[in-house]
Amino acid sequence: MPHITVEYTDNLKEETDIHHLLGKINQVFVDHQDIFPVGGIRSRALPLSDYVVADGTHKNDAFVHVTVKIGAGRSEKDKTGTSEAVFEVVTDHFADVYERRYLALSLELVEFSEAGTMKKNNIHGRYRK
Repeated sequence: MPHITVEYTDNLKEETDIHHLLGKINQVFVDHQDIFPVGGIRSRALPLSDYVVADGTHKNDAFVHVTVKIGAGRSEKDKTGTSEAVFEVVTDHFADVYERRYLALSLELVEFSEAGTMKKNNIHGRYRK
């Protein structure tokens, strides 16, 4: 963990490099590998073609919603700091788009219990010292 999902309206595809955004988000977690193991970082982006923003009358409205899922056990300070750092990356990434069009940006951090989760991952071994 963490697992990051970026949902975005497909009317943003031509205006930004979503793959680059995922790399920048991952880097936030790589920079905090004392809190989040590098081998557990996963990010993905999902373009949305079926959506309605606000009252639906402005077809050019857009949104980006980032969900960060982490396992339980991090301090409130670490969770807040990480959320703020990721949201800053997202806000910076979309700054020029935000200036040109209507755009809603949001982020939620979801912490879940390890009970009931199953994992098998040999990527961690590359990062162990």
